[in-house]
Amino acid sequence: MAFEILEERGLVFTEIKKNEIQQLIQNKKVAEETKENEEKEVWKDHITEDANAIKLYSRTTILIMSIVFSTIPGSVLLSLNFISVKKYFPALLTLLIGFSFFFVQNYIFSSYFDFHTSSRYSPQMGIILLGAILLLVVSVIMMPQKLPYRPKSLVLPIILAVIMIVLMYLNFQQWLSAYPVISVFKILKDF
Repeated sequence: MAFEILEERGLVFTEIKKNEIQQLIQNKKVAEETKENEEKEVWKDHITEDANAIKLYSRTTILIMSIVFSTIPGSVLLSLNFISVKKYFPALLTLLIGFSFFFVQNYIFSSYFDFHTSSRYSPQMGIILLGAILLLVVSVIMMPQKLPYRPKSLVLPIILAVIMIVLMYLNFQQWLSAYPVISVFKILKDF
């Protein structure tokens, strides 16, 4: 834009100078596109078929577990990923965040929400999503960048899901009453 304004004001550029300016503009555009693509790459899951790649639980699995069954199983899976890449402090920190967020979330739910409403626009789901996103951000920030990996077996996530379903069915002290699985239990009871 500055180049165009200077030309409009009557400044005359030689062909060599115009080419230099155009090259400068093009280099700037390429640099901006490269930076944008690198930022997108950080958030991508780098799953590969390479047999030599490390095995980790995918971000999608961790995100789904955190949304459907609470941040506790999500943080356990993410901690196991950190242990697999030999990052022990982030593994411990992830467990602390997952369990702490669960208890903070339950305090918020018990203090500020009525579970007898059936609105699908409930702010409770927003808080549940916040916990899952928090674990996703921890994963992106603390995991090695662009680490190619193979997805681990879903046996442990399924075992954790079954344990959480049992806990949700028992619904100890109404701690898990905001999660979507509880709605399924209520529908099955009414059926």
